[in-house]
Amino acid sequence: MRLYLLARNPTDSVTDGFLPAARRLGLDVTVLTDQPGAHRRRAPEPETLGCDVRDFRAVIGRISAHRRPDAVFTNSDHLQTQAALAADYFGLPAKSWRAAHATKDKAEMRRRLAAAGADPVRAAELPPGADPAALDVPYPCVVKPREGVASEDVVLAADPAELVRRVAEIRARRPGEALVVEEFLEGELYTLETLGDGRVRHLLGGFHTELSPPPHFVEERMSYVPAHPAPVTAQVLGQLDALGVGFGACHTEFTVSAGRARVVEVNYRAIGDQCDLLLARLLGIPLFAHILRTHLGEPLPADLGAHTDGRARLSYPCARTAGTLTAAPGPADLVVDGVELAYRPLRAVGERHGLHRTNRDFLGVARGIGTDQRRVDRVVADFLAAQRWEITP
Repeated sequence: MRLYLLARNPTDSVTDGFLPAARRLGLDVTVLTDQPGAHRRRAPEPETLGCDVRDFRAVIGRISAHRRPDAVFTNSDHLQTQAALAADYFGLPAKSWRAAHATKDKAEMRRRLAAAGADPVRAAELPPGADPAALDVPYPCVVKPREGVASEDVVLAADPAELVRRVAEIRARRPGEALVVEEFLEGELYTLETLGDGRVRHLLGGFHTELSPPPHFVEERMSYVPAHPAPVTAQVLGQLDALGVGFGACHTEFTVSAGRARVVEVNYRAIGDQCDLLLARLLGIPLFAHILRTHLGEPLPADLGAHTDGRARLSYPCARTAGTLTAAPGPADLVVDGVELAYRPLRAVGERHGLHRTNRDFLGVARGIGTDQRRVDRVVADFLAAQRWEITP
């Protein structure tokens, strides 16, 4: 059976999660990507073909001229609609392209939720060149790219003057892109991870996310939450239903304040930044294989057999300045006080980077798994405190 996997830049989710799972399932994998060289260097085994994966017509043509597909899949934020359209063209199991589009386009997501009466958020779309000072929005507000990812150019504005300034800064980096300005959602930030086959939907728990200080929203630490309160989960699932989300993996971010759950964004894919690798290990299930099986048309089991007694934490040491990384710890796998701890560098010594205020500033990731949250938190914090990163301007 042949799996076409659409991708842009290489990610840990694909290289360390989906490709090994596909091998274990005995699938022949063809990677379609607009960055074939980078993928061949990172994972030389699968067949890799160049393709303008942002264009669903190019994807369909490349597949049609190659070999018959049994599944078309992507874990990329940027490519969900293209993969859904291509899979549907070949008569294969797929996410609804309408749902994929509605979750990727943040303005459309707000319109769809408002039309359904599913906890509407005051928001306005800002086309290129439009004057942000003319918007009727509450303050503080959040401005973000309409189709952005990973908190890139997502920033808080306290008043109209700051909104005008922030929009100008983003437009200088993203000329011609539409933006969204919406009310700031108060409360703690959480995620809900789901996996469905269009018939059943499994809840995989979620994470409590700790962010950098405003005005930016960099995810610095995440603690696993086995289950959110039932009323909170029901509110989030109701909003996903309004968007038509229910097939494959989905990573939903939401705030909770006084018991009210409000969706920040819906990423119609598995959670990234190595949280998915941790989740598979923590739950003790073949998570990546389950996701691929749904796209092959196989039903999910009624019970995934997931362990629910584990606790986990991820911490991301971040660069605070631009420059060249001149000293950093290497990878580590340890067991400390009963806690499994893994550290992986995300930036190589000698690399020079700007300061992005996003997950592109991550220097590494420390993952801790155990049975007691306080112990897991302590072990991860102690490990990171003993390490040293140096950045030379």
